[in-house]
Amino acid sequence: MATHSECHQANPEMKPAAPTLSGAQIFLSCLVAEGVDTLFGMPGGVILSIYEALPEFPLNHILVRHEQGAIHMAEGYARATGKAGVAIATSGPGATNLVTGLADAYYDSVPVVAFTGNVPSGLLGNDAFQEADIVGITRPVTKHNIIVRRAEDLAQAIKEAFHVATSGRPGPVLVDIPKDVLLATAEFDYEAARIDLPGYTVEQSFTEQDLDSMLALLKEAKQPVLLAGGGVISAGAHLEVQAFAERFNLPVANSLMGLGGFPTSHPNFLGFCGMHGQYWANIAIANADLLLIVGNRLGERQTGKTDRFARNAKIVHIDLDPTTLQKNVAALLPVQGDIQAIFQQLLSKTEDMTDFASSLESRVQWFDAIQGWKARRPDPQAVEGLLTPQYVLDRIFHYLPKDAFVTTEVGQHQMWAAQRFNLDRPRSFISSGGLGTMGFGFPAAIGVQAAFPDKTVIDIAGDGSFQMTLQELATARDHGLAVKVAIINNGYLGMVRQWQDKTWNRPSQSRMTSPDYVKLAEAYGCVGFVVERPEEVDAVIQQAYAITDRPVLIDFRVREKADVYPWVPAGGANEDMLIEE
Repeated sequence: MATHSECHQANPEMKPAAPTLSGAQIFLSCLVAEGVDTLFGMPGGVILSIYEALPEFPLNHILVRHEQGAIHMAEGYARATGKAGVAIATSGPGATNLVTGLADAYYDSVPVVAFTGNVPSGLLGNDAFQEADIVGITRPVTKHNIIVRRAEDLAQAIKEAFHVATSGRPGPVLVDIPKDVLLATAEFDYEAARIDLPGYTVEQSFTEQDLDSMLALLKEAKQPVLLAGGGVISAGAHLEVQAFAERFNLPVANSLMGLGGFPTSHPNFLGFCGMHGQYWANIAIANADLLLIVGNRLGERQTGKTDRFARNAKIVHIDLDPTTLQKNVAALLPVQGDIQAIFQQLLSKTEDMTDFASSLESRVQWFDAIQGWKARRPDPQAVEGLLTPQYVLDRIFHYLPKDAFVTTEVGQHQMWAAQRFNLDRPRSFISSGGLGTMGFGFPAAIGVQAAFPDKTVIDIAGDGSFQMTLQELATARDHGLAVKVAIINNGYLGMVRQWQDKTWNRPSQSRMTSPDYVKLAEAYGCVGFVVERPEEVDAVIQQAYAITDRPVLIDFRVREKADVYPWVPAGGANEDMLIEE
């Protein structure tokens, strides 16, 4: 009778027996198999087995000071790299601290995978210490979530989580793992783990007729506009969309989430549109006879009053997510499918542009009209010796390296930054769009810096937003992540104050104080500057950009009551935007 070793020698291709690992080891092995290099988290009771095994694996763990910081860092990492960001938290409050970031990622289609521990399976539902039904809590704000009941199922659950997060329209996934599952053992074979998700498909329904119909509309158009959203970036279709816009000489506007998806230095670039978008971008869309909308969910902050949005235009709406089509704005031609594949086929169909010559001739007059709107007004600069936020942002972007990354918090400073954004690369502008999460920008910047430690990363912050997650200064300092934070400090919750002043009877609870940010920076082992006069701005910005070994805070003491314009009051039409004269 042949021995085991003789059988193995007789069949040298026989697969080795799968190793038996603990659930914690399986978890970490799966991350390595998925190509994860960095994870953001904080240890806690039910996940200590993971942290016990962590030093054995080639993973860079960023220890945060609050789990909300972990999920926003994972978002920043994902937005900058295109890979799934990973966050880990313990049960109960650790898990619930992730919820805001998961909701943020859900609205902005960001691929993050969050892992939470939970109490032992036998205690689930018994109101155990630090127990929370995190699967139930996060179901409305995740693309997929699951609680894993057996160590044998862990590899499959994790493989499915990364697949769902990164395929189709990206989004957040949560995997909840009870303590006993992490302690149990099972055979580990990641290659054998299969994806079994009945009903989950990435649809492709566009047809040749759809593409031909779109080209026929373009042939007739005299005043077309292409409106590109974040879906262009997620699809990796920015080069194809740019080539198509150049071939047809189309003016291109971006949504807030689409910034970076079309080069800002390109002569066809209009800027971003919507409630605080560029005046000329909004007016061009209002006067367009054809609007090509690509990778864009058309939220109300972008469209304004929907029955007057692009009311003179025939609308073509292209998106991978079928639920986005015909949802907020009716399209004459909805086209569902992979954006990159659609534009590759459109480019292939239009190598000969002879049939479009007449349409292209009309672009000269169209661009002349747009230039007239664009020249309507300059932005306010320094006023009466006071430091204006607009001037500060102009100078920040003037000195910003072209390979840098910009994150923002949420508020007035976010809109001023979007108006002045001047980089030409996708994934270089990272902001909270759909949920509008104050406190997002700084931890997101840490996530970006962790992915690109040698690049300049700057968070454009308000004094209100920054104070929500400033404790992550310790995280950045400990890991040598030289994030720059430009605090546009006006002593108010600025956007709230603007709305109260203009649309309500009185300001209420929007005035706020700040700490001494220079002392705060020094307390955390960082570098701090304060700027109070316009003539100080340039030198401090250049000094800050030159510091590469620790975080830098700049406290810009700006004019207190500057307002963001253009401004479309809630419920108004974009073409009726208010302009600061």
